[in-house]
Amino acid sequence: MSIEFLLTTLVIVATPGTGVLFTLAAGLSRGTRASVIAAFGCTLGIIPHMIAAVTGLAALLNASAVAFQTLKYLGVAYLLYMAWNTFRDKGALAVPKAETGTPSARQVITSAVLLNILNPKLTIFFFAFLPQFVPTGAPNALARMLELSGLFMLATFVVFAIYGACAAAVRIQVISRPAVVTWMRRVFGASFIALAGRLAVQNQ
Repeated sequence: MSIEFLLTTLVIVATPGTGVLFTLAAGLSRGTRASVIAAFGCTLGIIPHMIAAVTGLAALLNASAVAFQTLKYLGVAYLLYMAWNTFRDKGALAVPKAETGTPSARQVITSAVLLNILNPKLTIFFFAFLPQFVPTGAPNALARMLELSGLFMLATFVVFAIYGACAAAVRIQVISRPAVVTWMRRVFGASFIALAGRLAVQNQ
C-alpha cells in the first residue's frame, strides 16, 4: 500500500462535499448515532460506483454524454429536493421534538445512499483514480482495485463519522437556540443548492 494512495484518499475524503454535509446535518439534528448511520449510508453509496469502475462500466459512462448527463441531472434534482426539505424543516436538519418524529435508520441510510449513487463524478473519479495505483498488466489487477476501493470506503466511513461526532458534540448548544437552528437550516439548505449548482455545470 503506497503512502501516496493513503494521503490522496484522505485529502479527497476529508474535502467537504455532499456526503460530509449530510453527515454533519445528521449529527447536529439527531446526535452521534444518526451521524454514524449517515456516514455508513454514504459509504454504502460508494459501492455502485466502485463496481462500475472495476467492471469497466465507468468507461461507458465516461464515453456516453447522454448517460452522464442523465445521471448528473438526477443528482441535481435530488440535491434540490434535499434543499427544499431542509428549508421546510423536514430534511436533514429537522430537529425532532419527539422520538416518534425521528427518521428511522433505514430512511437516513436510504437518503445517504441516494446522495452518492446520483453523483456521476464518483464513478468517473473511481475510473480515473484507482488505475493510477494498479500496475499495468498486473495479473491481480481486479483484486488490487477491490482492495484499494475497500480502503477508500473505510477511510470515507471513519472521516465522515468523525465529522458527524464533532457536529453531535455541539448539538445541544445548537438546538437549544432556535435562532441558531434557523440559521443553520438556511446554511445547509443553501449549501445543498450550491452543490446542486456545482454538479449541474460540471462536464465529463
